[in-house]
Amino acid sequence: MLANYKKEAVLFSGLLVIILTIMAFMGTAYSLRMLVEASCYAIIALGLTIQWGYAGLFNAGIMGFLAMGGFMTMLFSFPANEEFWASDLPGDLGSVFFKLLIGIALIVASVKLGKFGVTQKWQRFITILLIAIVYIIFMAQLDPVASAIEKEHGFIGGFGLPVWFGWVAGGAVAGLIAYFVGHICLGLRSDYLAIATLGIAEIIKAFLKNADWLTHGTLTVSPMKWPVPGPADLGFELARAAYLSVTALMIAGIFFLLTRAYNAPWGRMLRAIRDNETSSLAMGKDVNKRRLEVFVIGSFLMGVGGAVLTTFNGIFDPSGYIPLNHTFLIWVMVILGGAGNNLGTLFGAVFVYIIWTMSEPVALYAFDVIRQLGELWFNWEAPSDLDSRALQARVFVIGLTITLVLRYAPKGIIPERIAHHQ
Repeated sequence: MLANYKKEAVLFSGLLVIILTIMAFMGTAYSLRMLVEASCYAIIALGLTIQWGYAGLFNAGIMGFLAMGGFMTMLFSFPANEEFWASDLPGDLGSVFFKLLIGIALIVASVKLGKFGVTQKWQRFITILLIAIVYIIFMAQLDPVASAIEKEHGFIGGFGLPVWFGWVAGGAVAGLIAYFVGHICLGLRSDYLAIATLGIAEIIKAFLKNADWLTHGTLTVSPMKWPVPGPADLGFELARAAYLSVTALMIAGIFFLLTRAYNAPWGRMLRAIRDNETSSLAMGKDVNKRRLEVFVIGSFLMGVGGAVLTTFNGIFDPSGYIPLNHTFLIWVMVILGGAGNNLGTLFGAVFVYIIWTMSEPVALYAFDVIRQLGELWFNWEAPSDLDSRALQARVFVIGLTITLVLRYAPKGIIPERIAHHQ
């Protein structure tokens, strides 16, 4: 059995050597921070690999689910704003949202008008009209309350609950958003899903940046409390090691459940839908329902991973979520590791994040050597912005890495294992 995983053993052993080498040169505290962040990305990448690897769903809006996970953990775990709750504004805010619920109930009721003999054309018109009216009234009543909150208290603060509540809530809200997006788009072609998820991600980011009364907007929120004692209590190394142990346990549990699901009839059915949708439909499988399930589960993991990453960084900054770091990089992890292979995804997440993190210091060192040799041998004066260019080296290295992988290992370094039955 172990012989069947010889390649994986060699690759992970090499990855361990790389990590130990980084620890020797960069220090334990730096390396532990890198590993914790890599483990957070691994949780997110596992969510993507079941969407893309298991079901062939192209999610271009990973950033949005991450951001929502980060926001929810901030909302649930950050200390409450006592001054806000002692004022009259919570009542005013509650009144606004109560009216919104009534409006939503009217919209939902309008969808059912067809049962009372209303034609579909008129039913759609009434529904769209109600949506517009409810939105206009809601924003008109929310704006003065929101302005008062921002002026008097900054923002509403959090709920002061344990961090775990925020992590679960982040995954749940991300999954809920995925349910509504998927319910609309999964019956269409994959490019429509990509467009929809990309748009939803930008909408979520724009909302989080501009809803200052709720998120503190671009002013950010910090410090975020950890589920383990922080650096002030244990020091950077021990605190980060404790946090790493938490993320490692989470990955172990997620990996176990996903592997069981992959080898179960549910996983085989998803792969059958991915490989031949027409045959699956002919066998009576509910394709859209299965796709919706995996899309929600994958987005749940993305929300959890985003929450864990935000908590570790200790700051919630809506402007800090960018597609390059929080969508493209995760796709590179899954493609390089091997879509549909959980081990490959874990390898890809850690390996790619090491490349992403170490490209800058390695480029700085290389540029410094080039500068010294140029001055010594050729009396060459290096450009003044040479050091700042090192930051861009990571983009080049990641691009080169994914190009080489797509050329020489298009199915990933550890591709999906296809079981062949005699």
